Amino acid sequence: MFRIGGDLEVGRLGFGAMRLPTEQGPAREASLAVARRAVELGVTLIDTAHMYGWGANEELLAEALYPYAKGLLVTTKVGVARSDSSAGWKHDARPDVLRGQVEHALRRLRVERIELLQLHRIDPEVDLADQLGALRELQTEGKVGRIGLSEVTVTELKQAREIIDVASVQNRYSLLDREHEPVLTACEAAGIAFLPWRPVAAAASDASAEIAAVAADLDATPAQVSLAWLLHRSPVILPIPGTARIAHLEENLAANHLHLAQAHLDRLDRLAE
Repeated sequence: MFRIGGDLEVGRLGFGAMRLPTEQGPAREASLAVARRAVELGVTLIDTAHMYGWGANEELLAEALYPYAKGLLVTTKVGVARSDSSAGWKHDARPDVLRGQVEHALRRLRVERIELLQLHRIDPEVDLADQLGALRELQTEGKVGRIGLSEVTVTELKQAREIIDVASVQNRYSLLDREHEPVLTACEAAGIAFLPWRPVAAAASDASAEIAAVAADLDATPAQVSLAWLLHRSPVILPIPGTARIAHLEENLAANHLHLAQAHLDRLDRLAE
């Protein structure tokens, strides 16, 4: 277990809802079943965002899980908007936009307060104090409980902490992708929850073979080994693997019970070299 912000207790292996299809039909029914199964299996941290279907993912989770089980945290992210660009999105953390996205999220999730709200991206075109100040105002109003960040550097994290209390950081990180190691170190020193997205990254062939060898030794899957390594790597890490299949969900969550011996850890740690 880990206490986000020092008081919000969640299990350390969560669920990322980004991959759940939201269109009407059999795919949506399967998505509802996956979300419900995650909670049945003890997941207490589910991650979504305004960007995921532009609100459709939030609506899906509410349909699947409302009224929410006691202790279940559904966290969402704001600060990204639709765009005509090739990416289909753009940074937009203007205070009025952030407030609007939060108000929509409250309605879609059917809650009066978002216990953990994360800024999906820092907008380089908006003063950081204005972005975080808007979220702090929503926190003061009781519409937001705790504030987190996503895809930040150590410097940005330090600057943000001069303005707000940062409860979480959501950066890309995995066994084979440790670009944000310094950010993890900073979070660990400050007791800030670190939610790695894409926690099971595609591997190069040689690395894949090494992970597969450890997995075979433990009668596990490479994904389970990767998640178990993250859980061991730091007590502030809360992985949020995502999937649209119940079998894959159950496989991921079984990593909670996988023990990596020191020899396995040594072998896996060498992959970063």
